[in-house]
Order: sequence, then structure tokens, then C-alpha cells
Amino acid sequence: MRAWAISKRVTKELLRDKRSLALMFLAPILILSLMKVVFNSNSTIDVNIATVNVNSSLVKQMDDQKHVSAKKYSTKKSADKALKDQKVDSIIQYKNNEYYATYANNDPSKTSAVKMTLKSSMSAVGIKSMQEQIITMKSMLPESVQSNMPANSNGSQVKIHNSYIYGDGNTSFFDKIIPILMGFFVFFFVFLISGMALLKERTTGTLDRLLATPVKRSEIVFGYMLSYGMLAVFQTLVIVLFTILVLQVQVIGNILLLLLVNLVFALVALAFGLLMSTFARSEFQLMQFIPLIVVPQIFFSGLIPLDNMASWVRYISYIIPLNYAGNAMSGIVLSGNGLVSILPDIGILLIFLVVLVTLNIQGLKRYRKV
Repeated sequence: MRAWAISKRVTKELLRDKRSLALMFLAPILILSLMKVVFNSNSTIDVNIATVNVNSSLVKQMDDQKHVSAKKYSTKKSADKALKDQKVDSIIQYKNNEYYATYANNDPSKTSAVKMTLKSSMSAVGIKSMQEQIITMKSMLPESVQSNMPANSNGSQVKIHNSYIYGDGNTSFFDKIIPILMGFFVFFFVFLISGMALLKERTTGTLDRLLATPVKRSEIVFGYMLSYGMLAVFQTLVIVLFTILVLQVQVIGNILLLLLVNLVFALVALAFGLLMSTFARSEFQLMQFIPLIVVPQIFFSGLIPLDNMASWVRYISYIIPLNYAGNAMSGIVLSGNGLVSILPDIGILLIFLVVLVTLNIQGLKRYRKV
């Protein structure tokens, strides 16, 4: 009977907490809906190939394959520029009767697709050429000799030399996603720790006493940002250095730029955590914001290729901070992008930061007793 009475009391409390009920039932539905949209995206891989001094028949054979675009470039220099600008995924050059293939390799799946395309196209062109030669030769020989000749031959395979801008032939999918994962872990833990900290200040009454003093709301927010910002600096250093030194992830670009992007993104996560804590009444409620705030960061960060999704789905990524941080860090790690290339992404992250800090300052109004 006592257990029944306790059960009734707990049930009534749960039913009064509309926010917890909404998050408990709506959050799983939202996440499952996002997963359906994300994982039902087109799984095909589109590759762009630049060719230099390559036979037109081979270029046409590659270009005729599905999801492959092969174009001829007049010089190796112009092809290199296209590869650097990420307009193409690979360069294939024919020189001294051999093929030299250069791969950006920032997406190992595209590298594999180019290799398969080149080999299959070379085989198809070689077989077709052999067949034409044999037919020509047969027509010039007596019928008694023609009957003893083979129908076709593969001939000898031309050697292919492979080189990689990033990594090597053993580069895995993990190497591609590690810049995004670095940003995600920075965001997740800074968001969680900062949110819990301000929530504790509120529940213990410290924030109320602080707001009762002449101190400005902006000074409170900047004070928290400064203290936890220093903690975020050390966390960023640990994550980046561990990734490079222990996991042996190659970074083509400047490591200082990688640290800069992570630091700016950590400040955005810090402001996000402080803002969400103003809407939570308990640590349990703050944890419930994770499916709504943190999980979509993964789905629309570029971890799953956005190019294969519907256009309306890609619009969601425009309001996801991790999309811009991941794009900047991937550019630094995989392509060696400099400060000029990543400035647009950093600028958008700074806009996020200014907006969130402003909302934090306004949000403290509800706790200041006039």
C-alpha cells in the first residue's frame, strides 16, 4: 500500500513536469526522424577527375561511367590548381608511356572509386583497341590463318604510379572524420560542464546573491566565459595534441590554425551551455537538452556527406555550428587550407558566439529580482 502511495506521488510529479514529458516523448521521435532523413540519403559517390595528356578514348570511357566526371586539362599546373581548389578529386597524367595518378585522398572512398574507374576504363579501352587491331590484321590475312587467330587479347597492362596529397594508400574513413570528431568532443564536454556549472550556481542560491549586488548581467556572463574559456583552452590543447601525437593523424595545414578554430568553437559551446542552463530547473532537465542540441550537431556536421542529401535537408546544416567548425578543421587537416580559406567559417562561428552571449545576458533578467 505504501509503495502504491509513493508511486502515485511520483506519477503526479512527473505529470506536472510538462517539459520532461515533452522531451521524453518528442525527443526520440525527432531523432528517429532525423536519422531516417540522414541515412536514407543517396549513398552513391560522385568523383571528378582531371586528365593531362591522356588519350581521348580513355577520358571518354571514364566520363561515360555513372557518377564520374572526367575532363581534360591542357597543363599539369592547371590540373594541380583545380585539385588544390577542391574542384577535382584526382589528377591522371600520361607521361613516358606510364600513368601518374595524384589523389587528394581527403575522402578515401573517392580515392578507391577513382582507382577502380581508371583500371576498368583502361581494360575496356585496351580490349576494344585489341579487338580493332585483330580485326584489321585478320582482314589482311588469308582465311586459313584468320581461323587460327584469337578473338581478343587483354594485352599488357600499363603501369600506374599513385601519389597522395593527404595520407597514403592505407588512409581510412577515420582519418577523414577525425577533424569533425575533435570539434564534436570539444562541443559536447564544454556544453555539459558549463551548463552544469551555472545551474549549480542557481540551485545553491549563489547566482541570486550575485544578482542582488550592483554587478551587471554582462559582467556575470563574461566572468563565466573567461573562467571556463581558460578551461576550454586546455581541453582543446589536450584533444588536438592527443590526436596528432598519439593517434598519429597527419595534419597538412598549420596546427596553430587548428587550435584557433577549436578554441572559437569551444567558446560557442560554452555560450550554448550557459544559455541552455537558464531554461533548465535541474541537472536532469539539462541532460534532456542533449538530444535536441548535441545530437543534431553530428547529423549535420558533414560526418555524413551532405552533398548526397536533399537540398532542404542541407539547409538545416546552416544553423549547426559544428558544420562550420568541422569544415574549417577538415580543410586545415586534409587540404592544408590557410587562414584566408577558413575565415568565412570562423566569422560565422563568431556570429554564433555574439548572438549566444547576447541571449545569455538577456536570459539573466528572469533571475534578477527588482
